[in-house]
Amino acid sequence: MNKLLVLDVVGLTPKLLRHMPNLSRLASSGWQAELGTVLPAVTCSAQSTFLTGLTPAQHGIVGNGWYFRDLGEVYLWRQHNKLVGGEKVWETARAARPGYTAANLCWWYAMGASTDFTITPRPVYHADGRKSPDCYARPPELHDRLTAELGPFPLFNYWGPTASITSTRWIVAAARRLFWDERPDLLLVYLPHLDYDLQRYGPDSPQAVAAARAVDAEVAPLLAEAERAKAPVVALSEYGITQANQPVDINRALRGEGLLEVYTQEGMEYLDPWTSRAFAVADHQVAHVYVADETDLPKVRHLVEALPGVDEVLDRQAQARYGLDHERAGELVAVAEPQAWFTYYYWLNDDRAPDFARGVDIHRKPGFDPAELFFDPADRFAKPKAMLNLARKKAGLRYTMNVVPTDPRWVRGSHGRLPDSPQDGPVLLCSDPAVPSEVESSGKMPGTGVRDLLLSLQGIEAHGKGR
Repeated sequence: MNKLLVLDVVGLTPKLLRHMPNLSRLASSGWQAELGTVLPAVTCSAQSTFLTGLTPAQHGIVGNGWYFRDLGEVYLWRQHNKLVGGEKVWETARAARPGYTAANLCWWYAMGASTDFTITPRPVYHADGRKSPDCYARPPELHDRLTAELGPFPLFNYWGPTASITSTRWIVAAARRLFWDERPDLLLVYLPHLDYDLQRYGPDSPQAVAAARAVDAEVAPLLAEAERAKAPVVALSEYGITQANQPVDINRALRGEGLLEVYTQEGMEYLDPWTSRAFAVADHQVAHVYVADETDLPKVRHLVEALPGVDEVLDRQAQARYGLDHERAGELVAVAEPQAWFTYYYWLNDDRAPDFARGVDIHRKPGFDPAELFFDPADRFAKPKAMLNLARKKAGLRYTMNVVPTDPRWVRGSHGRLPDSPQDGPVLLCSDPAVPSEVESSGKMPGTGVRDLLLSLQGIEAHGKGR
């Protein structure tokens, strides 16, 4: 049975492929297709669809986060695989081929997954509040072996103002070691670098071109090793990032109408989901709007539809058309116009913003914050403050990395809505020359078809796509 390498090159589009000769060569020996993604076109939803063959309405991952009604809390970027419904591709393969092994390098929902080898970002949360870069690895000895060879996982280069090619370089190096040392039948590898400068500067910027070239250069040795091993390679993306310059303050609008409530501690305001009649969990170009009382639905819908930058608002019936009608979804789902995106901001005065607003804090913010990719351009002391905080950290002292802007105007790229153009949308490349019949006839591979494609490349018959 063929070993199979699957690369999730986040943000990869046909437009960027022009600058990526190593990845482009996959299609020259195999084929390339437009990849149909899901709504919302975000990491957690798309990856879950690729690995299960199910829609968000079926596997339950309605975004990178949602309102956990049973807990009364908004959580983004949870990590446990039990949140994802449906049989995963490696579970189907293992049932057909006992002894089948799978490895996951940084695809989401890795913790608690039934893969044989796992590496996923996981900081050390010290008792005094400090956070140190590290990763979770399974089996446990894999952690010590990889960090001894490669150094600690570069968490602060994986996301935040210092996000860079360093994290992708570490992941590729770890993938090369797993490829030869453990020889898994399926190796899933996530390459994050295109996410950064495309959101910072926009997809048509010189920085975007440089990022594409950098990823292509880093992945070249891994592609060469797969070719030597005669292992087919699939490279795909979850979404394409498009130019964006219009932030939509959906929660501030809801608060202005008395629908969203906050509570105050030490002069800082925090979203109060328990008492709010309506609030939104912003996730790039999609926002789940949770409405406590159905009698408020017409008012909330009218308010959100009237906001500049909102394209459409989906009720449960409309969500069903997109395969998004799951109980975790908001009673309403707002979709932004092509150039717009949703902020999570709910405070009306920056002096009342919570302390986490100015830091990289993906687990406490009740919505996605792309401004975390920036040192505050309006604060000329932002970088010196960051350096001072790092010195405090190295000395074992507590610190607050309050260097992120609360002004959304710096963001230049976003994603989440379904693509308006194939050139700006996700793409799938396959090194195997056999083109699936549905691709041959349409030129497009649906996101729900990725799972079956991966199985077929290893000669395994697909089954078990139920919940």
